[in-house]
Amino acid sequence: MSDGDYDYLIKFLALGDSGVGKTSVLYQYTDGKFNSKFITTVGIDFREKRVVYRASGPDGAIGRGQRIHLQLWDTAGQERFRSLTTAFFRDAMGFLLLFDLTNEQSFLNVRNWISQLQVHAYCESPDIVLCGNKSDLEDQRAVKEQEAKGLAEKYGVPYFETSAATGANISQAVETLLDLIMKRMERCVDKSWIPEGVVRSNGHMASEQLEEKGKGACGC
Repeated sequence: MSDGDYDYLIKFLALGDSGVGKTSVLYQYTDGKFNSKFITTVGIDFREKRVVYRASGPDGAIGRGQRIHLQLWDTAGQERFRSLTTAFFRDAMGFLLLFDLTNEQSFLNVRNWISQLQVHAYCESPDIVLCGNKSDLEDQRAVKEQEAKGLAEKYGVPYFETSAATGANISQAVETLLDLIMKRMERCVDKSWIPEGVVRSNGHMASEQLEEKGKGACGC
């Protein structure tokens, strides 16, 4: 696909405490590489990737491929950047919420991050995928899988145990989030929750076809 050759521009936001591996997970997804050196994200950064999304119908048939330009926004986890990062919540369509399987406090703080999303995201029930990262450090595990699954079930979100070091389950987590977003767009009659610039028609921005933007459409 050339630079302008896509059907949808989808923005995802990775969030969670500082040091849980947000930057490393996104880098592994877009570049297939792992950098063991920890570099703190200052404010906001993003990575990009082109994918083809094919929805499966009720009968199991695979539909026509949609060309997706993914923007994966990487947020700083430190409290001092919180006002900056929450300002980006409303423009994102899906959220990868990460915690560190070797750090129990990062898991306990998941509830706080979800509360932030319920206030600042496009609606009170945005599409979220919960990721317990650093699954390769099994001998340092501080959060039990069943405990994490229980929290995910409480909030009605998918859960994956991921590893930026090995790449385990990272693509699956992103693909699951993309599937949630595409299905939400398909079933929503009210498109007011979709940010400007998401839909393209024959290479031209078609956002003017969408209704005026406003908070809502959670019931889709």
